[in-house]
Amino acid sequence: MTQTSPPRQIQQYPIYLDEVGRLTLPAEVLQRLSLQKGDRLILKMEEDSSLRLVSLREQASKLRGILKDKAPERSLVDELIRERRQEALHE
Repeated sequence: MTQTSPPRQIQQYPIYLDEVGRLTLPAEVLQRLSLQKGDRLILKMEEDSSLRLVSLREQASKLRGILKDKAPERSLVDELIRERRQEALHE
């Protein structure tokens, strides 16, 4: 007999838009995702109109393996993150 793992529980957090349309993520989410001030996120709208937030850092680290052999002496991912943080400081 094969045992199945219990269904993954989806965690939900209430968030609110402020008067200018900004969202504040709960501290637990920030900690769990290792997000820091200035980190960039990508908001994806799925076909069913659900929203998904993806850390740009996480997305970049997934690409790290693909680009690793192209320029072994430099980190394109680190350069991208540095550029994005500089842009965020100027916004």
